[in-house]
Amino acid sequence: MGKKAIITGGSRGIGKGIALALAAEGYDVAITYASKKEAAEAVAEEIRKKYGREAYCFQASLEIPGRGHEVFMQAVEALGGLDLMVNNAGLTICESIQNITEEKLDHLLNLDFRTFVVMMRDASRYMIDYGIRGSIINITSSRGERAYPECGVYCGLKAGLIHAVRAFALDVSAYGIRINNVAPGATRIRTKAEMAAMETGDASDYFWRKEYEDKTKEITSDFWDELGGLIPLGRAGTPEDVANAVVFLASEKASYITGVTLRVDGGLILPGMPEGFAGQGTAASGGWGRPEPEKREG
Repeated sequence: MGKKAIITGGSRGIGKGIALALAAEGYDVAITYASKKEAAEAVAEEIRKKYGREAYCFQASLEIPGRGHEVFMQAVEALGGLDLMVNNAGLTICESIQNITEEKLDHLLNLDFRTFVVMMRDASRYMIDYGIRGSIINITSSRGERAYPECGVYCGLKAGLIHAVRAFALDVSAYGIRINNVAPGATRIRTKAEMAAMETGDASDYFWRKEYEDKTKEITSDFWDELGGLIPLGRAGTPEDVANAVVFLASEKASYITGVTLRVDGGLILPGMPEGFAGQGTAASGGWGRPEPEKREG
């Protein structure tokens, strides 16, 4: 019998890469999506046809308190068990401390931290109750180890998650359950074709450029192409890079590893370089100490 895995935010980008990689390893999977139902169903169909595994999709707006617990129970019932919980769904909203709104603060707190903890709790309880020596893996970020302008809340939550799993791993180690993090750096979450199909970007689409709205022009170079040349290993990351790390940490080859954060960033933060748009604005206008004038919200 194959193993069972839940992956939040599995309709595209890193989550899709993880879902496909786990299916290739023999997992039946349940993925959640926020709004891209067709994309999620396409991932599930690919898993069924290409790998012959069971795949389920669940809509879940995980920033809403309680929704994480609900979808966890639905997914476990559909799968008929659980061996691996992958918390991936998240959002990057970057604003300075003087501009952050309470609405965006609550959204990030709920989606990028609270739901992670809730689903780690539920997975731990299930595995303990059924004697499963399972694995829980969170997708964090290399930003949890570095400070970037206009990123204090997101960076802070990722840093908190990095520290939290060290304690959580101790809570469940006696049951043979392992909890680890994977911390991507600059990872291509949209292909050029996907960006070309977008009408416009929203506040969280840091890779978006206004020029992409002109559909008469081909996208020949993008955020990840340009940043990739600055990364020590010479390229931006891919969902497959992150997925490979997840597959490893979930496997018996990592059976003696718990409470760690495995950085998958091509060496991005080793020299302390800013990641893409985090280096624009203040740095580009003359240094951290000489910001451009801002218009505050509210």
